[in-house]
Amino acid sequence: MLDREMHETREMRSSKLAELLLFLKHSFENPQGEKALITTKPEKMFVIQRFFPQQSFNSLEQEPSSFKQHLLAYMILANNWSLLIEMKIYLFGIYLSISDLDCTILLKKKITVRTQPGIGYSRQRTNDCLIPGVPDDVALECLALTSRSDYSSLACLNKSFNLLIGSGYLYKLRRELGIIEHWVYLACSLMPWEAFDPIRLRWMRLPIMPCDDCFSYADKESLAVGTKLLVFGRELTGFAIWMFCLVMRGWCRCPLMNLPRCLFGSGSSGKIAIVAGGSDKNGQILKFAELYDSELGRWETLPDMNLPRKMCSGFFMDGKFYVIGGMSSHTDSLTCGEEFNIQTRTWRRISNMYPGDNRATHQSPPLVAVVNNQLYAADQSTNEVKKYDKVNNTWNVVKPLPVRADSHNGWGLAFKSCGERLLVIGGHRGPQGEVIVLHSWCPEDRNNGAEWDVLSVRERAGSFVYNCAIMGC
Repeated sequence: MLDREMHETREMRSSKLAELLLFLKHSFENPQGEKALITTKPEKMFVIQRFFPQQSFNSLEQEPSSFKQHLLAYMILANNWSLLIEMKIYLFGIYLSISDLDCTILLKKKITVRTQPGIGYSRQRTNDCLIPGVPDDVALECLALTSRSDYSSLACLNKSFNLLIGSGYLYKLRRELGIIEHWVYLACSLMPWEAFDPIRLRWMRLPIMPCDDCFSYADKESLAVGTKLLVFGRELTGFAIWMFCLVMRGWCRCPLMNLPRCLFGSGSSGKIAIVAGGSDKNGQILKFAELYDSELGRWETLPDMNLPRKMCSGFFMDGKFYVIGGMSSHTDSLTCGEEFNIQTRTWRRISNMYPGDNRATHQSPPLVAVVNNQLYAADQSTNEVKKYDKVNNTWNVVKPLPVRADSHNGWGLAFKSCGERLLVIGGHRGPQGEVIVLHSWCPEDRNNGAEWDVLSVRERAGSFVYNCAIMGC
């Protein structure tokens, strides 16, 4: 009789736990691109406290360890450091001992923390765990899932966290796990470089760039690659590149390209970036291309393009690098594009890939962005967003732009991809002065005719966007 009651109790408990796991799966996850049922911290804590009363843990140790492994997995799905700590304290710190957890099923592969001279992180440096009671491999994945907005705060908690954050290892781990947060880096007419977190809607001012006055007032180009922001311009002595390092949180000089230039097309993917074309110090239009490895910090010369071009635009799509638009001379515009295959290291010319007319020398380079390997462009003359048809090599109108692009021939406006969304960043003059407005739209939204969302309005920033780059890491 007693054995049957115990068996029934165990079955009921297992059924309840299975029901709970299913509920958590549909609540915390974001299946098929739909909005999760539970998103805010108070909602998640309510669920935890509602479904994990104290008495339910009295005999939890009798349950299969797989439940505890799944429970830890769903803790990680919360994707919030402060919530993770609260859940850990509530669930494990009070009721459970997780020292016997076999968490290998949570790991895609065994993580080996590498040591770099001077700034490396090594778990052998101390006998303390990163998170007490949690294996370091699992703790590292939890920290990798934490928003990078919190990294500066985490670095202040203790020496282990400070050393880990300062080593840059978490960013490498995030890339291996496919965890990417996109931030907007922006410089406007009345605003020095600032970073914008589109998830927390938070602005952060970068340190002042220690460049000379010539670099400050000259035209500049920008590119984000890996954890670095590169700003290209001219100093009194010639071309120069200043680099903001996210890990070191400061500016330093970046090595010059093998052939320094300006007015080039550029794009980045992961830790690498490619620049192509441009104009040298004598005004000669170039067809040279170079690859920058942000981890090695060096430039590599690539095979030349088929045609020289300046004032062009570059981007990565389907694992390949493309260049479109631009001028082959001071009067002739280009409608063809070029595709660079990184594997074969060859260029392929694509006729009529960008048929827009940019014969006006004062018109900006093509405003293009790639979302989910789909190319979009902001037409400077018609104020429309267009979508590229890869099969037919044509462009189709999608929707109007939220701002006027034709007022300055495309200059002063940023058109970028930010994760799953398109961003249009431009100035606006209103009763309260000049402001910068960040508009957002998701092309994959089922309601394709949805209006542009206003992510943020930055006051006292001017009305002209000088430089903009999106860093995903």
